[in-house]
Amino acid sequence: MIIPTVHATINGMKVEVPAGTSILDAARRVQINIPTLCKHRDLLPTAACGLCIVKVGGSRKLPRACATALEEGMDITTHDADLTEVRRTTIELILSNHPNACLTCGRNGSCELQTLAGEFGIRQDCIPRYVRDLPQDCTTGSIVMDFTKCIKCGRCVQVCQEMQNVWALSFLERGINTRMAPAGDIQLNESPCVRCGQCSAHCPTGAIIENDETGAVWEALQDPGKHCTVQVAPSVRVALGEAFGYPPGTDLTGKIYTALRRLGFKAVFDTTFSADLTIVEEASEFVQRFAHGKGEIPLITSCCPAWVDYMEKRFSDFIPNFSTAKSPQQMLGVLAKTYFAEKAGLDPATIYQVSIMPCTAKKWELERTDEMRASGHPDVDIALTTRELARMIKQSGVAFDDLPDGKADSILGTYSGAGLIFGSTGGVMEAALRTAFFQVTGKNLEKEAINIRPIRGLAGIREGTLDIEGTEVRVAVAHGLGNVEKLLLKVRRARENGDPPPYHFIEVMACPGGCIGGGGQPYGVTDEIRLQRIKGLFDGDQSMELRFSHENPEIKQVYSDFLDKPLSEKAHRLLHAHYVSRPAYQR
Repeated sequence: MIIPTVHATINGMKVEVPAGTSILDAARRVQINIPTLCKHRDLLPTAACGLCIVKVGGSRKLPRACATALEEGMDITTHDADLTEVRRTTIELILSNHPNACLTCGRNGSCELQTLAGEFGIRQDCIPRYVRDLPQDCTTGSIVMDFTKCIKCGRCVQVCQEMQNVWALSFLERGINTRMAPAGDIQLNESPCVRCGQCSAHCPTGAIIENDETGAVWEALQDPGKHCTVQVAPSVRVALGEAFGYPPGTDLTGKIYTALRRLGFKAVFDTTFSADLTIVEEASEFVQRFAHGKGEIPLITSCCPAWVDYMEKRFSDFIPNFSTAKSPQQMLGVLAKTYFAEKAGLDPATIYQVSIMPCTAKKWELERTDEMRASGHPDVDIALTTRELARMIKQSGVAFDDLPDGKADSILGTYSGAGLIFGSTGGVMEAALRTAFFQVTGKNLEKEAINIRPIRGLAGIREGTLDIEGTEVRVAVAHGLGNVEKLLLKVRRARENGDPPPYHFIEVMACPGGCIGGGGQPYGVTDEIRLQRIKGLFDGDQSMELRFSHENPEIKQVYSDFLDKPLSEKAHRLLHAHYVSRPAYQR
């Protein structure tokens, strides 16, 4: 199929782009950056901020580049004195409705509005400020909304409604008083919010940020009565470096271990270990259902807390299909306060377990049900995002670039390549299929068959099959909650029609790209960055000798010493959970 192209000139440079390409994107192809605050590469244009105006030869209009397609023969000017002056005035107008609180803002140094104000040389208030006195909404415990810092760009509303299909946020009021908030002006924890944090990941200012709990962690690290331990999630290692100038996807596992020890943690574990444990439990669950008919098909993965929240509110009829396996964060937490405590001769009450996660919903997961205290204590005490860890490292004075590579504590730190790819969309499915194949056949997938490529990539819904001794296993992967409904409605229709389920196994991740695109990862994520982070994980898997979760020697030891076997009574008590139907609006 031949795609028609258009030819035009931008700042004197000839361009040829596919028909329908916006002026903004066409300019980027010739290395011209047109300023914008409302347009994010993940999102459709809204033309809300007005900064991306350009001149078109032969026209007196100033179209907005994000929402205007380049047409044949156009002569575009993107920067001149007039446009600069209009843009400066537009920024001054936005600032006049914005608090002057940069020094105490959670986005200080990473705020897109702050950056543009600096680039345009705005050094004083030129327009009197009008900032409403509105309280923050901290009710979810995961994210904080400061309505006074909203610039009405619409990114969070579009993400919440169209990308995530959650509909927790909308615009209220009109004119200068317009603001984003939950519909009905209720608190965020009463809304359908699932705490995925994609609103905060896409917000250009400090209007929505993660709930910063680094102060509590610093306090714990200084408490001689606490034995502080830490775990780090798979996707953190290929994203943290962005906060220190490394290219996305750079695997900094060794430096992270050393940094955590320098911060004062007495034991450093790796959530990738418990990702292997989750895989063994979940694959065993799948084999029970698929091969032995003990449970509903399809089995649906459950390691993403935002997806669990969404399912309980919107698709509770699928509770029987949900894997009861807890997430790796919770599995490692309970083992730290039981198995590790026993081996190390420690009182579990003194262990203070911190997790470093790519996700804001992980903060909520810590108290999701009483089963998150299976050890008799909070299994994980605090969950920090990748962004929070980056701030702690910078506060500590540790020269991160110069750190030598360290190692995790071996008792809960060895992992396989299968556990590593857990951090990417499709990775959980691929890792589980590797182990399920072994559990059914008694042998491992060979050579290239280990890489289950049909379920890799960034397409919103992906399907694949795996032959297990002549039986076809049909699988599907969905990421970004906006894609989930389409997939589950297909399963529901088959059920209602009395047809066989279209899939045997489904993986869902709430965030686009999976955990590598989580709501707590470094700002500025795009599909290009997601792919680089994913590549970092899959390259790591490819380079490892150990690529099967069930072959992890520490996993075998934990079962031998402590858990007995997958799906044992003790494993169920410590490593599994249950779900309940809940209304989308909480009162």
